[in-house]
Amino acid sequence: MGYSSDVKSTRLAATGTIFAGRSRVKGIYIVPGVAAGSVVINNGSGGTAVCTIDTAAGGTTTYLHLPEDGLLCENGSYAVLTGVTAATFFYA
Repeated sequence: MGYSSDVKSTRLAATGTIFAGRSRVKGIYIVPGVAAGSVVINNGSGGTAVCTIDTAAGGTTTYLHLPEDGLLCENGSYAVLTGVTAATFFYA
């Protein structure tokens, strides 16, 4: 599947900002850690969670293509990584 807009990416190895402005997260590549964990995408750094993805302990890398227009984060997209080695977020 292709994207209908310009897409950029941000790689995080810890909790942090994906993009500081209005954005839509369109895909996520997750490298899980040794223990079970999660990736939570919030609408802004102190905002509400718009998506939570659980990861298996010692699991394999996973790519998730989010449907249609992706996850809208009007106040910026922010990720909370727990028990995850790294994650790359694709956004527009």
